[in-house]
Amino acid sequence: MNMTRKLLPALVIVTSAAAAFAMTEIDTDGDSLISMEEMQAAYPELTEAQFAQADVDGDGALSEEELAGARAAGILPEDQG
Repeated sequence: MNMTRKLLPALVIVTSAAAAFAMTEIDTDGDSLISMEEMQAAYPELTEAQFAQADVDGDGALSEEELAGARAAGILPEDQG
């Protein structure tokens, strides 16, 4: 097993933990989803195109999984603000 395969599970755990923390920081209304308005409050430079790319299911809000996936793909920054 190469090093990448060994580190991948740890990376997923760290990314998921970061997303969970970000959810609690960004989700100001506590509905477990992040709206464009909540994202722009945390990331003023965020564009609608970036948000739409992160919103995989197209429901107009980011779930914890979408947030983690967007960060891992480099669509959204890792750190808030």
